[in-house]
Amino acid sequence: MSYAPPPDSTAAPPRTARPVRVWDIVLTVVLLILLAIFAALASYFGLFLAMASDGCFDDNCNDGLLTFGVWFAAISPWVTLLLGLVGAVILLVVRRVAFWVPLVSAALMVLTFFVAVAIVGAAVGA
Repeated sequence: MSYAPPPDSTAAPPRTARPVRVWDIVLTVVLLILLAIFAALASYFGLFLAMASDGCFDDNCNDGLLTFGVWFAAISPWVTLLLGLVGAVILLVVRRVAFWVPLVSAALMVLTFFVAVAIVGAAVGA
C-alpha cells in the first residue's frame, strides 16, 4: 500500500470564475444610457438657477456664491455620471452585479442638484 501525505490545510481552494450575467450587462448598459440623458437634463436645468439672480438689487446677493452654485449644478451631474460609469464598468469586469450603480448615481445627481439649489438660495438671501 502506498502512503499519501495528508492534504495541505493552508492551500487555497481552487478559484471558480463567476458566471457572466447577461441580464445584468444589458440592464446596466441601458441604465447608463438613461443616466447620461439624465445628466444632460440635470446640467441643463442647473443652468436655470442663474435666474435666481433676477431678485438681486443693491448688492444684496453674494455673486461669487451664486456663480459657484450655478456651476456646481451644471458640472456635478457629469462628475457623477463619470463616477457611475467607472464604477459600473469595474463591477462588470469582475463579474459582480452592477445594475444598482446607475440607480445610485441618479439619486446622487438629484441630491447634488438640491445642494446646488441650497447654495444658490444662500447666495440670494445673503
